[in-house]
Amino acid sequence: MLRQIIKPLESNYTIQLPNDLLGKTVEIIAFEITEQSGADEINTDMAKKMRLKRIEDLTKDKLVDLSSFKFSRDEANDYSE
Repeated sequence: MLRQIIKPLESNYTIQLPNDLLGKTVEIIAFEITEQSGADEINTDMAKKMRLKRIEDLTKDKLVDLSSFKFSRDEANDYSE
């Protein structure tokens, strides 16, 4: 993923894509960011997706398979042991 915030001084601007985007379909969007919208940027879909991706990367090796887990209420409430 590539994200750049720039202040172009000419109507032409060249970006260099990372190698992991080569051969893939990419979307390039340009829109004006006002000073106030910078604070609201946290709520954008792209920012949310980026935060979720970072969280997923941090927790992916800490996942536990609970598909065979069965909860026993009697065992959980057995205080005699």
